Amino acid sequence: MDLVWLEDFLAIAEEGGFSRAAKRRHVTQPALSRRIRSLEEWLGTPLFERSTHTITLTPAGESFRPVAEDVLRRVSVGREEALEVARLKAETITFAATHALSQTFFPEWIRNSDSARADSAVQLVASNFAGCEKLLLDAQAHFLLAHHHPSLVTRLDMERFQRFELSNDLLIPITAPMTKPSRGARRGKAKPRYTLPGTADAPLPYLAYHPGSGVGRIVTSFLAVKEPAAFLVPSFAAPVMLLVDMAREGRGITWAAQSLVQADLDSGRLMHAGGADWTIAITVSLFRPRARMTRAAENFWNIVRKGRAGGKSASPAPRAR
Repeated sequence: MDLVWLEDFLAIAEEGGFSRAAKRRHVTQPALSRRIRSLEEWLGTPLFERSTHTITLTPAGESFRPVAEDVLRRVSVGREEALEVARLKAETITFAATHALSQTFFPEWIRNSDSARADSAVQLVASNFAGCEKLLLDAQAHFLLAHHHPSLVTRLDMERFQRFELSNDLLIPITAPMTKPSRGARRGKAKPRYTLPGTADAPLPYLAYHPGSGVGRIVTSFLAVKEPAAFLVPSFAAPVMLLVDMAREGRGITWAAQSLVQADLDSGRLMHAGGADWTIAITVSLFRPRARMTRAAENFWNIVRKGRAGGKSASPAPRAR
């Protein structure tokens, strides 16, 4: 069996079709099809349903997908270890972090973790949650730093990955005040421009997250079961920093980590768009594979787990207002 076959198989599964996967793999579609046929012959069973216009995995394909991911990840880790032993690769710890945490939480946390890194270099890759998740699945990163909530749907199952809570936070609904705060004005008189839950006749403009956002998935799960339901009309979809900017401009409401917008709440540029029942308790979590990583990464993880790096392991959650 050729490892290239596994990469081809995962590309088709992720792209949902042979043509898009062929472009991604920089091969012709017939060549890609031949390699998948070879993999299926080696396994002794079809991996894809080809009877419809949409390419989907067979039950055997669904079962084989995590195996293929694990094999490629283990091979990649094994290669890193071999290079490390041979001193052909510098000691580098690679982090994948969501956009918001890469700008807010990560810089101070990694500075406080100097003792855990020893002489190792640090590489940070920022992306949305889906992108970070893929980096960890593909063994392109040792750790993933992201917000977490029990409702978060992720492919990082706890049989193959571990999660450690570093800090607590709140996702709060935010909106601009009815009028911009002026110097010396009493904040108690200000009112939020939009207030949850809205009404069927006057739904609130909702500044939604990109589908690949972890925070977006958490908020979507929360709203799906919230009673009373919120009346929202999606008006925009973007990364968190742009959504916060648009909320400041009075373009609608969105949910954001309280640690990210606390200064705006204190100054009156932003206000709570709902009470405590619209607040979601979340954690800042560090994910890693259960399989053994490089010596530098394992040392970092062990020290962080013991609470000797990066400050406290779980800080008290901010108060909902």
